[in-house]
Amino acid sequence: MELIDAMDEIINKVADSGLKTLDLANFKPKTDIVVFDIKDFLWQELILKEKEFRAALKDFHWENLEKKAVAVLCSTDAIVPTWAYMLVVSYLQSRDIQHLVGTKDELAKELIKLEIEKLTRDEFVDERIIVKGCADIAVPNFAMSYLVTYLQPVVKSLMYGEPCSTVPIYKKPKVK
Repeated sequence: MELIDAMDEIINKVADSGLKTLDLANFKPKTDIVVFDIKDFLWQELILKEKEFRAALKDFHWENLEKKAVAVLCSTDAIVPTWAYMLVVSYLQSRDIQHLVGTKDELAKELIKLEIEKLTRDEFVDERIIVKGCADIAVPNFAMSYLVTYLQPVVKSLMYGEPCSTVPIYKKPKVK
């Protein structure tokens, strides 16, 4: 009879451990990331002709980029003057379109960083944190590393993986 009574009470040791789990998927950018490639506005994808470039930008359907995050770059070896990037950014800025001059991955990193910084550090003071290992997120190494940079100053410990099998990353030194 005692064996049955002992089995009636299942204790979830993970839930009682005081561990907080963070899923990297929560920091995935909320908007689609697209590329605005300046090469498409160059003569033979190599030479910028100012008059034609300005006209093409003026006629471009910028509304198609609204509610998206835009990485502005030139994917060819063309020599593009700085003012050309500035002009593209001016069009994006005037329509309040989120943007970054750089690659799609660089923009993803910036958006992930902004999502992580939405965390209130006060909620994590002296907490034991597990960062879930598997997540469908661009640049996961960056996301994990930035999460460590952001939370390590306040947490008691940081671990990687699942509650049943973690890899220790950081443990706050004991004050003597």
